[in-house]
Amino acid sequence: MTSTALFIIAMASIVIWISLSKELMKPSKEQNGRKIVILTAAGSLSTLVLTIPLFQYISF
Repeated sequence: MTSTALFIIAMASIVIWISLSKELMKPSKEQNGRKIVILTAAGSLSTLVLTIPLFQYISF
């Protein structure tokens, strides 16, 4: 995967996790459960996509 693609995924991942944090800071009555689940899944997937090339780059 190219470094440009990884950079774009990293920026998207940051935006996703910040959005999730803002949603979780709302009072519980205002939180949208579906949005929280979707953001958590998307954030986890993007983090996994970033972690795999990182471990491939590191030589043990």
